[in-house]
Amino acid sequence: MKNRCFWVTDSNLYKAYHDNEWGEPVFDDATLFEFLILETFQAGLSWITILNKRENFRKAFDNFDFEKISKYPESKYESLMLDAGIIRNKLKIRSAITNAQLFIEIQKEFGSFSDFIWSYVNNKPIINTFNSKDEVPATTLLSDTISKDLKKRGFKFVGSTVIYAFMQAIGMVNDHTTDCFKHPTSC
Repeated sequence: MKNRCFWVTDSNLYKAYHDNEWGEPVFDDATLFEFLILETFQAGLSWITILNKRENFRKAFDNFDFEKISKYPESKYESLMLDAGIIRNKLKIRSAITNAQLFIEIQKEFGSFSDFIWSYVNNKPIINTFNSKDEVPATTLLSDTISKDLKKRGFKFVGSTVIYAFMQAIGMVNDHTTDCFKHPTSC
C-alpha cells in the first residue's frame, strides 16, 4: 500500500490527483490557467469539492480556454450562474473572466504566463522536506509576493493562501511530506 500525504482521503479521485498531478511541475499555459481558475473557485471550499466538479467546470468554461473566456458576453455569465454543475458564485465567475483577460496581458508582457510565474523560482521547483501536516504552511513570503503582484495587475481571488495552493498544484513547490511515496527522497 502506498503511503500518501496526510490530506488524501479514500476517494479514488483524490488519490489520482495526488499521485498524478499535485506537485508535478506544469509549464503549459493552458494547464496553468486551468489550475488558476480551479484554485480561485476553491477559495473557502474543500479541494475535493472542486475535483468532483472539475469536469463540469471544464464543460462550462470551454475547456478552460482563456481566449474564449476573456471574451465571454453577459449572456454567458448569466448561463454560468444557472449551471448547477459548478460553483455559482457571481464574484468568482466574474473573476474567471477578468483573470482570463489579465492572463493574456501577462502573456503579452512576458511571452507566456509560464515564464512569468516560474521566474519567481528561477524555473526550478522548491523541494520542501516537511515531515507532518503541522509543518506545511498555508502561505509563504513568496506566495505573499506573487499574490501582491497579481492583485496589483487586477487579478481577483488570488490571496496568498490561494496562490500557495496554486504553487503546490503546479509543482512550483513540492510539499509532498517526507513519508509520502511521491516525495523526491522516496522515489
